[in-house]
Amino acid sequence: MTAPAEVEARLRAHAWTLCRTIGERTILRGLRDAERAIHEALDETGLPVEHQGYSWCGVRVANLVAHAGPATGRPLIVGAHYDTVRGTEGADDNASAVCVLLELAHRLARHPPSVPVRLVAFTLEEGPAFGTPKQGSRVFVRHLRESGVRPRGAIVLEMVGYTAERQGYPGPIRYAGYPGTGDFLAIVGNLRSWCFMRTTARGFRRNRALPVETLTVPLSGWPLPDIRRSDHVSFWDVGWPAVMATDTSFFRNPHYHTAGDRYETLDFAFMANVAEGAELAVRAAGERVSARAPGRDPESA
Repeated sequence: MTAPAEVEARLRAHAWTLCRTIGERTILRGLRDAERAIHEALDETGLPVEHQGYSWCGVRVANLVAHAGPATGRPLIVGAHYDTVRGTEGADDNASAVCVLLELAHRLARHPPSVPVRLVAFTLEEGPAFGTPKQGSRVFVRHLRESGVRPRGAIVLEMVGYTAERQGYPGPIRYAGYPGTGDFLAIVGNLRSWCFMRTTARGFRRNRALPVETLTVPLSGWPLPDIRRSDHVSFWDVGWPAVMATDTSFFRNPHYHTAGDRYETLDFAFMANVAEGAELAVRAAGERVSARAPGRDPESA
């Protein structure tokens, strides 16, 4: 296991670059700088990096895809978006998840996984691109389908850097017995993703220092529309298993989509534990493949 101080130092360095050196990351300012910085960080790991470029409103944008593990086989996707809303340095949303993704790339480059893993920095998750064909994760999913690639599942990291003494919940969820303290990682999946979510959550829980809670919703996410506000839905909408790993966004973080979402608010010890859990979740996926008896893959349903 990597020393926690080393992990936190790398996370802090990546977060400082995204939040303070670059700041806002939109097509108006900063997005191209963030793309370059993430590309350089992935290159430094030694993993091969694919630049998936396309145009939005006359501006060239790109997803960045790093490949770890075997060159063949159904890939596991781990992704995080790197853009922000206007007027914020986007520390929790979503520099926190990009930093964890880069730390995961560092780890998988040194100790390759037993299954193919594609680590994806998605562009254009925020509005006005969200939900359109130009949303970065939808472009990525479309490329997979056109290539005839069906992933075994996707883990989407969405806001994983904020902890708080009090935790809020939407609607009836507040009566479901979840913790009142905001110090856990939530793993959210739909019914089609249930087997994949169970494997993923089991992997994250191997880091005993990281509290993990799970939530399963109907296929579309109804009746909790806020559950659909990230890149995992791009996979759900084509029938592929996917989960969102999150600190629960604005149900915990009062700085969501404001100028208050700053570097100083990040809990780097929590992020280090999320990175450790993410690696363990990737390893758990590999173990499941190795142990599976011949026959139908339940995670492909």
